[in-house]
Amino acid sequence: MPTIVTATVACLVCDSAVDVESGSEKGEIVECGTCGQEHELTNASESGYEVSLAPEVEEDWGE
Repeated sequence: MPTIVTATVACLVCDSAVDVESGSEKGEIVECGTCGQEHELTNASESGYEVSLAPEVEEDWGE
């Protein structure tokens, strides 16, 4: 089943177009196909999408 793209946003690192799938919601992660940077959807509505750089996953040493 093909991915249905409803919008694109600009990558915050390399300014390439990042596809956002239909039905994406706030908090989801989208990845730039050019540089690999992950972005978190901070606003997802009928008027469009906004992104910020996704937080880095840090080691959890059980502390």
